[in-house]
Amino acid sequence: MTGEGGRPDVMRGPENERVTTIELFFDVVYVLAVTQVTELLLHGLHPVGVARAALILLAVWWAWVDTAWITNWFDPDQPRVRVLLLALMGVSLVMSSALPHAYGERGLWFAGAYVALGVGRSLFVAAALARRSALRRNFQRLLVWRTVAAPLWLAGGFTHGSLRLGLWAVAVAIDSTAAAYGFWVPRWGRSTPAEWSISGAHLAERARLFVIIALGESILVSGMDFGELRNDPAALGAVASAFLGSVALWWIYFDRSADATRAVIIEAEEPGRLGRSAYTYLHIPMVAGIIVTAVGDDLTLHHPTGTSGPAVVGSVLGGPVLFLIGFLSFERAVLGVHSRTHLGAVVVLVALAPLGLVLSPLPLSGLATMVVAVAAVRSTVLAARPRHGSE
Repeated sequence: MTGEGGRPDVMRGPENERVTTIELFFDVVYVLAVTQVTELLLHGLHPVGVARAALILLAVWWAWVDTAWITNWFDPDQPRVRVLLLALMGVSLVMSSALPHAYGERGLWFAGAYVALGVGRSLFVAAALARRSALRRNFQRLLVWRTVAAPLWLAGGFTHGSLRLGLWAVAVAIDSTAAAYGFWVPRWGRSTPAEWSISGAHLAERARLFVIIALGESILVSGMDFGELRNDPAALGAVASAFLGSVALWWIYFDRSADATRAVIIEAEEPGRLGRSAYTYLHIPMVAGIIVTAVGDDLTLHHPTGTSGPAVVGSVLGGPVLFLIGFLSFERAVLGVHSRTHLGAVVVLVALAPLGLVLSPLPLSGLATMVVAVAAVRSTVLAARPRHGSE
């Protein structure tokens, strides 16, 4: 982790890699944000609705992950950094509260809060770091990219319908590709992973905590829904399937890979490269998969019997598929392994789609949970065997 050129009163020391309580407090707002994205998708299970929810999820992710990178360098226990995090937390609350009506009357509130987060963080870094710091130049590049996207976000807030969606789609595309292009700016060039020297242990822990946020929100929603329904066997079976499915996803991510990948990024010569690819980009499909799975759990809880429609099949099976694809990519990027177990689970889940159209939601959910659970157990059983690049 580099502190060269930074002001030592706000930078983290190399011995201080723990996640602080103020960072955990900051994350509380994103429990609300993930819940709101889930609700947005649940009430928009059609192509346009899915696109809208995906766009908002990307915005929420960049709002959170950019802050995680900030606290990788800056000590959250220092007064100025703590005030920054509390300010970002307040703006994040406004953004999260506006989410359900982001495509309605609260569009400008959402866009304004998101822009304030992106621009405000970068301005703080530019002011906190010394003039010749390489890290300062990197955040100046980031500020340029966020500033380019800002008018599109704000213009979308003033428009309506498909025009808003189109403007925001371009804006989130700019925000999402910035890191992949090294925040290239004319005359300044692009930054390299070596210039984004980070504490791998801290960033890995922050990413793990966001996965916990997503899984926790899924369990919370299932529990609240179950509390409002009749206590009949079908509802009990649906909540049991939802809970076991969340446990299986947790098991796959945390049983061994979370610690193994954490160890790799700690020892990496260029941890910034893995931080950008594995922890910034490849966690997105995993988080999205958890949210889509939560939507499938909700649909199953409210209508466990009857025929499963495309929305039920797509969410019940598509959620775990999306998570597993993200996890496969994550493991390959960090550990260089190709898990046949998880790939096989993806194939089986996709193959279940035609059957899902004739099954009721509850047995379909049970089958999806069983496939993911078997993959989790099998990968644990195989964990003690020597690695040969696949399992």
